[in-house]
Amino acid sequence: QVQLVESGGGLVQPGGSLRLSCAASVSGSIFTYYPMGWYRQAPGKERELVAVFTGGGVISYADSVKGRFTISRDNAGNTMYLQMNSLKPEDTAVYYCNSKLWGRNYWGQGTQVTVSS
Repeated sequence: QVQLVESGGGLVQPGGSLRLSCAASVSGSIFTYYPMGWYRQAPGKERELVAVFTGGGVISYADSVKGRFTISRDNAGNTMYLQMNSLKPEDTAVYYCNSKLWGRNYWGQGTQVTVSS
């Protein structure tokens, strides 16, 4: 069983920054062969893709976060990050880590990000 644990959420003022982390219970570079990314869900809205590493190593971002957010991961491939800069109130949501390891859909428990003055 794969476990994903997010951390780094919190309350930040508009224009501020946060760095989210996602630690996977499975070690090794196996994660780099499958899509792994960040999603978010705001109250009353559907969960949406924020940023993702595709299985081919390509990175994709939602238009709403391009130029502000950066997805990355450590050399071992089992810890993923989301650097969020120039945060806006509309970025407020629960942020989830996702991995499609071995063709299955794994989710973390989510971490709350609130952007408010």
